[in-house]
Amino acid sequence: MFSDKKSKKNRNSDVSTSENRINEGTTIIGDIQSSGFFRIDGTVEGNITSPSRVVVGKTGIIKGLLHCDNADVEGKIEGEVKVTGMLMLRASAVVNGEIETSELGIEPGAEFNANCNMKGSVKVLQQDNEEQRSNKEKQKRA
Repeated sequence: MFSDKKSKKNRNSDVSTSENRINEGTTIIGDIQSSGFFRIDGTVEGNITSPSRVVVGKTGIIKGLLHCDNADVEGKIEGEVKVTGMLMLRASAVVNGEIETSELGIEPGAEFNANCNMKGSVKVLQQDNEEQRSNKEKQKRA
């Protein structure tokens, strides 16, 4: 009547595809670590860490550190944002603090009051400058 196949399938499911949500009207005080997609429509006062995508909805508020792979922000963030991939700030977004990302998109209307460090671009520029110096030295020798 009861099969072990179903329970084994659930235990072996891919955790990175799981979805988590903090609904509007909910406040969480403390740190959150998740291995899956996260959507925040409520308030989080603390640090959020996820190797996946994080979406901050229009009513979402983060007061603390957000560290994730990709982020799509429509709400408000006060604190530090570290995104290894793409950070997209929608028209209703308000960001105050520090940002570290490799790609940044900002829609017209977004409020962006932050220091921003573009990690991917810095590496490429340094490599290009080193190649240019190397080429100039080779030309001088020839």
